[in-house]
Amino acid sequence: MRELLDHLEAWYRTGRTFALATVVSTLRSAPRDAGAVMAVSADGTALGSVSGGCVEGAVYELALEVVEDGRPRTAAYGISDDDALMVGLTCGGTLEVYVEPVDPSRFPEFPELIAALREGRPIAVATVVSTPTPERLGTRVLVGPDEGDADSPRTASIRAMLDADRTTLAGSDGDALVPVQALGVRQDEVVFVRSHVPRPRLLVFGSNDYAVAVARAGAFAGFRVTVCDARPVFATADRFPGVDELVVDWPDRYLADTRVDARTAICVLTHDPKFDVPVLVRALRMPVGYVGAMGSRRAHEDRLLRLREAGMTEAELERLHSPIGLDLGARTPQETAIAVLAEIIRSRHGGTTRPLSLTTGRIHR
Repeated sequence: MRELLDHLEAWYRTGRTFALATVVSTLRSAPRDAGAVMAVSADGTALGSVSGGCVEGAVYELALEVVEDGRPRTAAYGISDDDALMVGLTCGGTLEVYVEPVDPSRFPEFPELIAALREGRPIAVATVVSTPTPERLGTRVLVGPDEGDADSPRTASIRAMLDADRTTLAGSDGDALVPVQALGVRQDEVVFVRSHVPRPRLLVFGSNDYAVAVARAGAFAGFRVTVCDARPVFATADRFPGVDELVVDWPDRYLADTRVDARTAICVLTHDPKFDVPVLVRALRMPVGYVGAMGSRRAHEDRLLRLREAGMTEAELERLHSPIGLDLGARTPQETAIAVLAEIIRSRHGGTTRPLSLTTGRIHR
């Protein structure tokens, strides 16, 4: 959704209907996770992807039908489909796609959703995607972590299910759809809840060539990147184009006053004990998801000694990824950045780090 925001907002402003196709469930080796989207405009323009190419054509045709008649529908594709030979997934999986019409009359909440995504506010969208009552198909509710939205007869049964866990729904990690049976009034309906949360933060401390490469790789991987260094001559926009935030300050002082959470990754790349020891002491005592520090093995041992002298416990030191990154044989700053991001991704989602050709079972956990 975030990658398509500019286009979707422009289409919405025209007032013409476009279709939004979303993967709502997958089975076995489907190429895209739940939450992948493809949009099709009134003039036939297609953006995004729901399968990486396997069933794009079939979903595109269904989307054009939705644009034409304004009726949402759900379709399944894969080895269990009668048309498997024509549109089946060559990877052996199946996926279910919900296609809905979007325009000011059918999706009046869309501007609120767009605004929340642009401003980094958590928001969840709950949509009825299966129901024996045709007029309720596509009924939706937008849910924030705290605020209460006005009820209406059409959304009452959804809200009864959502109110119990509003914060979790609007604050869970990632843009994923979770199938849940509506509780209370309508147990025969299926509601899909998609949580949109701000991009996870990547805090890069240092301003050398490795910091430049890590910042670029982090942005490409979908992080909100902040670069911080106490030396204004190095922490410049020319050196770090495209980062979300560039800060000239002592790293530990900046870290003390900024917002972090369990999805935050911190990379200390300063190579200078007077900078990296104080910021590591603070970082390793914060509820963040990843803390890594760059340096040779000798530098690592010296750093551990200094951190112990600063009062760090062995349990706290066990959280430190140092030397930073996975062993990929990286040499250049760019290759090193890939090794660093690979380790951050593993810490977030798990994985063996072994070649997939040597593993068995599901590729996507």
